[in-house]
Amino acid sequence: MKTAKLVIGIISMVLFVLVAFQSCAAGLGNALADNGEVSGTSGMLLAFCMLIAGIVGVATRKSKGGGIVAGVFYLLGGLLGIVNYGSFSDLAIWSVLCFIFGAVFILGSLKMKKADKSNTDAAE
Repeated sequence: MKTAKLVIGIISMVLFVLVAFQSCAAGLGNALADNGEVSGTSGMLLAFCMLIAGIVGVATRKSKGGGIVAGVFYLLGGLLGIVNYGSFSDLAIWSVLCFIFGAVFILGSLKMKKADKSNTDAAE
């Protein structure tokens, strides 16, 4: 599970650049069209959630609490993106990816807690 957290964290940090660039372009398009959409801003928030979660996930991949914090950031980014995707349909894809990454981190951390508890019980 530690390797999966490392890989997902690195992928998130790389995807930050792509999502941020797309979100800037979408935000500029929204501003020029004066259509009142917030998909560009939501995309930037999602990108920063991915970056923060990726850094926390890589830095604390051996920690139980760090995985939960990273998972919460992924879920927050996914929620922000899915609620506000508007005409920026790629944002829905990045949101679903955030939900998947968040689920991996949170379930992995919960599984880690159960494994540690059973190891502690066996040692006693």
